[in-house]
Amino acid sequence: MYYHDKRLQYPVEVEKPNPQFARMLQQAIGGVEGEIRVCMQYFFQAWGNRAPTTKYRDMLLHTATEEIGHIEMLATAVALNLETAPASLQEEGAGDSIVGAVMGGGSAKATIEGLIHKNLLSSGLAAMPMDSDGVPFNMSHIYASGNVAADMYSNVAAEATGRVLAVRLFNAAEDKGMKDMLHYMIARDTMHQQQWLAVLEELGGPAANLPIPNSFPQEMEDQQNNYNFYATAVDGTVPEGRWTSGPAVDGRGEFTVFQNQPLGDEPVLGPARPDSAAQDKQIG
Repeated sequence: MYYHDKRLQYPVEVEKPNPQFARMLQQAIGGVEGEIRVCMQYFFQAWGNRAPTTKYRDMLLHTATEEIGHIEMLATAVALNLETAPASLQEEGAGDSIVGAVMGGGSAKATIEGLIHKNLLSSGLAAMPMDSDGVPFNMSHIYASGNVAADMYSNVAAEATGRVLAVRLFNAAEDKGMKDMLHYMIARDTMHQQQWLAVLEELGGPAANLPIPNSFPQEMEDQQNNYNFYATAVDGTVPEGRWTSGPAVDGRGEFTVFQNQPLGDEPVLGPARPDSAAQDKQIG
């Protein structure tokens, strides 16, 4: 069960509406780095969580619900920035955006106006569940594996890319109110990164959690290839680093370098089946 408070989680104010910036904000709503993605990811991780304790499920539900508030803030920001959007290509200011040309890879008028008109025709100059190119969010980037450690690493990555996007939007923003909103959202991304890492630490850290799943007996995996870095350069060069020598992160093996070479033979398939509709010379 969920309850709604009509007040925003954080103030959203726009002094100078900017339709071009509204388009950029759409990426933070419906892009692969956006708030719909993390909101749904945390919800489905929570709803499918199986553990001796419910605290991780509860924590995920708290954060997923917080993310609904972020979507609401961004949707409000998009609507406020679209208040001065031209309703036709002939209106003044409809096509003079360098940002639009860069974002769309074509003329500013064609790219910016294309999205503005979609927001106008389909939602009355309001935000939509889509990215900055008008592609609807389709849930294809929701990761909820049922493995708590795997999900936490996915969440760290999601918040990291989300924070990268929020910082880029902050740097692109010219409106004081938009910078204020984004500086808040960047702070929440910082907390959420720390939050998911704290869960991994509580579970024992890398040594205890890796490899994921740690419930599979490592003695059953190929002992000759579980800590090799495969070097694949034709000239045999190796990008030396922490991953090429010394103890593995989980403390259970030693990193080594393997110059990649075939471990199997050339695959030879049998003849085509008579009922496979192949050519007669393919059929044995």
